[in-house]
Amino acid sequence: MQEISTKPYLLRALYEWCTDNGYTPHIAVRVDNQTRVPRQFVRDNEIVLNISFEATSQLQMGNEWIEFNARFSGKSHKIEVPVANILAIYARENGQGMAFPVESAGGEARDSGADATDEVDTPAAPRALESVPADPATSETADKPQPDDDGSKGGGRARLKIVK
Repeated sequence: MQEISTKPYLLRALYEWCTDNGYTPHIAVRVDNQTRVPRQFVRDNEIVLNISFEATSQLQMGNEWIEFNARFSGKSHKIEVPVANILAIYARENGQGMAFPVESAGGEARDSGADATDEVDTPAAPRALESVPADPATSETADKPQPDDDGSKGGGRARLKIVK
């Protein structure tokens, strides 16, 4: 029997930690043909999703998929994300969370409403997040890239630190 990955268990544990502490859990997702999200919110083949109780309906965090309904620009969308495509989970308020390695791209991305394709880059190793900037203007996505803490144009990428 094949051993189940620890990733879905860590995702559920960090989700619970966020909600228990009054934080807003967000997931960063690599978008490919297995991922069903509204494409207009995807940037550089990634999307950040608010998975809090207030932002989702019928949230199911299984071992293979995270599925829920959410509103984007007032329109309801069915969101389907393979656990394998989750790059990170973190608390919006303080950036605490965990990043994960993601396998190579699975091809063309699926929209919950329209079609589009892009290339994808992947992280090298599991890491703990020091901080992750989020766009406070929207509860569903980090819409626009933000400068890094040093003022450089890093596209709002998370600063990652390897934890041993």
